[in-house]
Parts: sequence; structure tokens; C-alpha cells
Amino acid sequence: MKKNIHPKYNPVVFIDMTTGARIVTSSTKTSDRKEVIDGVEHYLITVGITSDSHPFFTGQKQFVDTEGRIDKFQKRFGTQARRSAKPKL
Repeated sequence: MKKNIHPKYNPVVFIDMTTGARIVTSSTKTSDRKEVIDGVEHYLITVGITSDSHPFFTGQKQFVDTEGRIDKFQKRFGTQARRSAKPKL
């Protein structure tokens, strides 16, 4: 590898603010807060949403579509009949 072109890779702990879940990994991010885990000093980084709290991974639906896409389309553009044959020139 070339020297002085790669960012420094640090041990970090990502903390989910809503659930409190902790993900111990490595990253180029740093912070002012630190915590020692298993004798290694990790940077603490808080995040708003992780796989522990994201609706896609938890199975919770937050947005419910009351009208279907077809109904919205027909409401917007009307229920025009489709042509069954090519137009005559």
C-alpha cells in the first residue's frame, strides 16, 4: 500500500439512540467520547437508527397506504379506455 494516502482505521462502538443497541466494529470515524471494551479503547458514536430499530428489519410498518397505486392513477388521469389496436394513419 502507498503511504500517507489511506485514512486511519479505528475501533468504534456505534450506539443506537432509540434502542441502546451497541455495534462494535472498526471505522474511520472518531469522536470525543471513548470507552474501553476488552482492554481496547473504542470511540463512541451515537446514531439515530440502526438495523435494530429500522422498520424494515423489525417488521413494523409506520406508513400505511390507504389508497392503492392504481386508484391514485385512475383518480389523477381518469379511467380512459386503452386502445386495442394500432391507430390508423
